[in-house]
Amino acid sequence: MTATDTRPVLQIDIVSDVVCPWCIVGFLQLDQALAQTGALVKLRWHPFELNPQMGPEGQNLREHIMEKYGSTPAQSAEARARLTEIGADLGFAFNFTDDSSIVNTFAAHQLLDWAEGQGRQHPLKLALFAAYFTHGRDVSDPAVLLDVVATAELDRAAAEAALASGAYQAAVREKQKFWTQHGISGVPSMVFGGKYLLTGAQGADTYAQVIQRCLAEAA
Repeated sequence: MTATDTRPVLQIDIVSDVVCPWCIVGFLQLDQALAQTGALVKLRWHPFELNPQMGPEGQNLREHIMEKYGSTPAQSAEARARLTEIGADLGFAFNFTDDSSIVNTFAAHQLLDWAEGQGRQHPLKLALFAAYFTHGRDVSDPAVLLDVVATAELDRAAAEAALASGAYQAAVREKQKFWTQHGISGVPSMVFGGKYLLTGAQGADTYAQVIQRCLAEAA
């Protein structure tokens, strides 16, 4: 955007969890829509925990999906294969294994809240998706989180201090409460221009249509 660029800037709020595969799929589809439309946007990520009661030991992903959704082993394998194919089409590698685990993400959301204040929330969010889904890392482990912070060009020592202080716990809980009280019960949920809500990964064309509508209304 140049100093003479008078195009409106569209805010897109994305409520998501870093262990939600459809959240990274939805974002990459949104990214395609942004390329199609050439829109100027401000992205903000907001916290949502798919499994807020998950203990520090985590749970085998396959077992978790079968318990939570009643899926059979065949259905679970089929879903992972489909996600892997969709991800590959979008340039993202899902590397599911029999040992893949679902983990607690509260600490990750605290670091994302801290990173927003550093102007690096978006790169950290994408780095967390890659760490979990592509590299199979435990994003509930503080040491792993600090490694990811460094890859997102954030200060590791400052991140460690922010996490250890607990200073971001209440803020994250409050933001989670805000979105659930506004009817968000699944992710990804994207709010365009503070007006239009789309839930689930809707595809680049659908996102582009909503973006164009918002821009037309702002013009």
